[in-house]
Amino acid sequence: MKKLIENDVTDERIFHQRRKILTALGVAGSSLLLPDFARAQKLLETDPALTLTPEDKVIGYNNFYEFGVSKDQPQRYAAEFKTNPWTLTVDGEVNNPLTLDWDDLHNRFALQERIYRFRCVEAWSMVIPWRGFELNQLIKLADPTANAKYVRFETLYDPQQMPGQHDRYFGGGIDYPYVEGLTMQEAMHPLTLMAVGLYGKDLLPQNGAPVRLTVPWKYGFKSIKSVVKITLTEQQPLNTWQKLAAHEYGFYANVNPEVDHPRWSQASERVIGSGGLFSVKRQPTLLFNGYADEVAALYQGLDLRTHF
Repeated sequence: MKKLIENDVTDERIFHQRRKILTALGVAGSSLLLPDFARAQKLLETDPALTLTPEDKVIGYNNFYEFGVSKDQPQRYAAEFKTNPWTLTVDGEVNNPLTLDWDDLHNRFALQERIYRFRCVEAWSMVIPWRGFELNQLIKLADPTANAKYVRFETLYDPQQMPGQHDRYFGGGIDYPYVEGLTMQEAMHPLTLMAVGLYGKDLLPQNGAPVRLTVPWKYGFKSIKSVVKITLTEQQPLNTWQKLAAHEYGFYANVNPEVDHPRWSQASERVIGSGGLFSVKRQPTLLFNGYADEVAALYQGLDLRTHF
């Protein structure tokens, strides 16, 4: 069977349009949801918003403070990071605690290729072709209890391999291990992905190998890398950046052009890979990073300025 590559991928907007149609027909989740190769390729060629970020930028321009605070340091310092063998545990408010290894992460679930916008809280953006599985598949397998209201994620703690954990100055002064969290509704949403690859290949260490969270309507710091533990809990977890600076980084971290960071505007974003150092394209920021039709209902009645 031919392995899918980025040029074969169905754009996520087509994916969800077809999903809605199939849901109405009562066949959502059916094997009929197959990639529409021709339409995807045409969209990639004609829609500037879906122009893939060059692969060298995606693997060479990273925030992963465990390997340094400069954008080029993760690629350099994570080169020898060991991602296999690997263990990911799922525990907490579940009836079926799980322990998954590298093979489980790559072979236990049906992997999909999806092109997602990626928006950093620092007001830069990319368009990235991920490979992974919906987080809801993993959560369902763990069989949550009625008390499960939130999902807490934790990255690997290994100061010997991660110099930013060994040296607080090198690692940005963060208390490690890195922690993130979602509501159960966010975690169960079909757009929420556990990614194990990009550009048709396995994830590289600087991109969060061997498995990372990808939540495309939220700022990038929510998409925690190199995950070793997922805990379902009744209490809202305190995420790393919220703990460090709660007035700047909230729990939800939804992309919102109307809610500025205290130190810069979020109304527009710098498109990585769109030009040279002084000619990079800027474009308006989209509410929920362009996924409002799919996810806005999750926050109905919630003040997005207070719950930022």
